[in-house]
Amino acid sequence: MRPRTIDLRAEPDADLSEVVAHLRAGGVVAYPTETVYGLGGACTPEGIRAVLGTKGRAEEKPLLVLVESADSVSGLAWTPAARELASIFWPGSVTLVLGDPDESFPTGVRDPVRGTVGVRVSPHPVAARLVRALGAPLTSTSLNVPGQAPVTSAAEAREILARMGAAEAWLLDAGTRCAVAPTTVVDCSTQAPAVLREGAVPTGRLRCVIPDLT
Repeated sequence: MRPRTIDLRAEPDADLSEVVAHLRAGGVVAYPTETVYGLGGACTPEGIRAVLGTKGRAEEKPLLVLVESADSVSGLAWTPAARELASIFWPGSVTLVLGDPDESFPTGVRDPVRGTVGVRVSPHPVAARLVRALGAPLTSTSLNVPGQAPVTSAAEAREILARMGAAEAWLLDAGTRCAVAPTTVVDCSTQAPAVLREGAVPTGRLRCVIPDLT
């Protein structure tokens, strides 16, 4: 069986209510982001288990999270550097790693050792719309078999989901994505922010905002 698909090229304003209900029930969805196609679920234990199980990803590696805005996750530990980076680079390809002192996110998203969560606001209209429709954070990991290249087209996404046995998944088809670098990940959970992974936004651009970035 192939995943259920909404062709957003033919129907850009298609109703996403069934997809949202599926996510709230612990299901997964493949959707386009500003980089590649992602695989996501609600930030609940059920949703996280479904994503990890579908992808075959180890639980020890936390999933990143798409949020609607910085204000929507105000309970995280926002440092001055994190707020400055978010104000300039969000929506955009910068993931900020922040402390989660109140344990507002479950394991699988929240790092069990460091107590941190990686969040970003996606500039892709479909990803942003899906987060708004869900009304809650959405997990984000690249749609691919671990160790293989990420998926950049809906046709590939459909094939990978079928190979993963994800017959109940939804696919939001937005055509082919141009292959670009992954998001840049910045750890803002300590006093001195540090780049954990350089990607689409170069470190030099970030240092124009935060000079002491390492």
